Amino acid sequence: MKLYHGSNIEVREPRIVKPCHSLDFGPGFYTTLNRDQAVDFAGKVVLRRGGVPVVNEYEIDEKVAFDLCDVLKFNQPNEVWLDFVCSCRDGFNAAEGRDLVFGPVANDDVYRTLTLYREGELTKQEALERLKIKQLYNQLVFATAKALTFIRFVKSEVVA
Repeated sequence: MKLYHGSNIEVREPRIVKPCHSLDFGPGFYTTLNRDQAVDFAGKVVLRRGGVPVVNEYEIDEKVAFDLCDVLKFNQPNEVWLDFVCSCRDGFNAAEGRDLVFGPVANDDVYRTLTLYREGELTKQEALERLKIKQLYNQLVFATAKALTFIRFVKSEVVA
């Protein structure tokens, strides 16, 4: 499986980062299967921190990694995923004890729906209905040092 990570630097040796704000799946090293999404994220990182946008490419043998790691996998944005993401975004590490978390990304467009749901403007069912029509990409989060042993750096590329 090919994975991408958008940043403002080359990341040859990924590490678990405890972010200054809450993310979809809690602390970890975030990757995506979608290169365009990584390019977009790299641009956002540059706006916040400076530097140049860099997309890092990795490989992982998901069969081996998923067999040997404790994996939490969401196949679609369903009720369990929605509760999980909201919990993580509220600062609770719902993924604690898991090596890998795989599932849909709550990107900026999805984040608006999550915000409306969390503020009580949408019911859970209304939020899920809105999410069904969104193009959601998957992310794979490496949440432990054990998980990071399965990722292999391939290359990095400065993107415009």
